[in-house]
Amino acid sequence: MISDYPNLILVNLSAIALLQVSLMLVATEARAQFFPREFDGIGFEPQLDIPLNNGSRGETRDQADLLLRLGGQSYQKGYFDKSLNYWLQALEIYRQVGDLQGLGLTYDYLGQVYAKLGDYEEAADMLRRRLGVARTLKDFQGQIYGLNNLGTLLLQTGNNQAAAQSLVEALEIARSVNNEETEGLTLSNLGLVEFVRGNYFDAIKQYKAAIVLRRRFRDPLGEANTRNNLGDAYLAANLPEDAAIAYGLALQLARTTSDTPNQFRAFRGLFNSYTEAGNYPPAFRALDQHIALAKEEKDLFQELIWLRLSAQLYTITGDLANARSFYEQAIALARVLEDTGEEALLQNDLAQILYQ
Repeated sequence: MISDYPNLILVNLSAIALLQVSLMLVATEARAQFFPREFDGIGFEPQLDIPLNNGSRGETRDQADLLLRLGGQSYQKGYFDKSLNYWLQALEIYRQVGDLQGLGLTYDYLGQVYAKLGDYEEAADMLRRRLGVARTLKDFQGQIYGLNNLGTLLLQTGNNQAAAQSLVEALEIARSVNNEETEGLTLSNLGLVEFVRGNYFDAIKQYKAAIVLRRRFRDPLGEANTRNNLGDAYLAANLPEDAAIAYGLALQLARTTSDTPNQFRAFRGLFNSYTEAGNYPPAFRALDQHIALAKEEKDLFQELIWLRLSAQLYTITGDLANARSFYEQAIALARVLEDTGEEALLQNDLAQILYQ
C-alpha cells in the first residue's frame, strides 16, 4: 500500500474483499489480425486498493463494510447482479453516515460492475463521482486511481482522446507527489492508449518505462500485466521474436505469484509469437502448457480456447485430419458451454478446411 500521504489514515482492511478487476476493450482491427477470438479485449489490471478511513465504528458502519465484502465475494464468482445489489445498499449506508471514504471506494466498485454489465454510461458516472470524492478529500492516491479507472473506461468506449487526457492528468498528479508506484501504473495504461491508436512503438516506449518503475517497487502482478501488454505491442509491430521474450518474462512473473489469468495470456501470446514467426514446435509446446493449466484449473473455457488454437495450428501446418478432429471437439464443447456465437464461428472455420 502507498503510505506516504499524511492526509490519509490507513487501516487494516482484511475484512473487505478487495477486488481484482479487469475492464475489457473491444479489439482493434490491427490487434485482431494477430490474436484469435479470445483476444477480444485488453485486460486492465487491479487498481482498487484504496483504503477506507473507518473513523468511528458502529453497527451501521459495520453493516456497510459487510455488504462491501459480500459484493466483492460475489464479483469474484461472476455474480455481477448480486454485487451490484450489495454495493448499492452499502452506498446508501455510507451516504447516511456521511462516510466519504466509504462512498468513494463504493463508487469505484460500482463503476467496475456497471462496466461488466455493459452499462458504460452509469459506470462513467460512478467513476466521476468517485473522482469527485477524492478531490474533496484531497486524496491524491484516490485521484490517481480514479483517473486511471475513468481513463480505461473511456478507452473501452472508444473515447481515446478523453482517455488520454484523464491518464495524463493522473500522471501529472503522480509525479507532483513523487509517487512512482502509481506513475508506473499510469504509464502502463497510457501504453494501452497508444496501442489502441495503432502507435505500437510509442506503446512499447510507455510499457518499458512502466516496467522500470514496477520492478523498482517489486510489483510482480503489475509487471506481468505490463510485460504481456508489451508482448502484444511487439507482435502488432511485426516483431514476434521480441514479443516471445516479453511473454516469456510475463509467464515467469505470473508463475511466481500464481497469477492464472496472466499465465494463460502469456501462453497464448507465446503461441501467437511462434506461429507468426513460423516456428511451430514451440507453438505446440505453448499449447501443451496452456491445456495443462486449464485442466489443473478445471477451466472449460480455456480448454475450448486450446482446442480452437490447436485446430488452427494443425491447419497452418497442413495436418487437416487433426485440424478437423480438434474443430469437432471444440464445437462439442462450445455446445456444452452454450456458447452459440463461438459454435457458429467454429462451424465456419471447420467448413473452410472441409472444402479445401
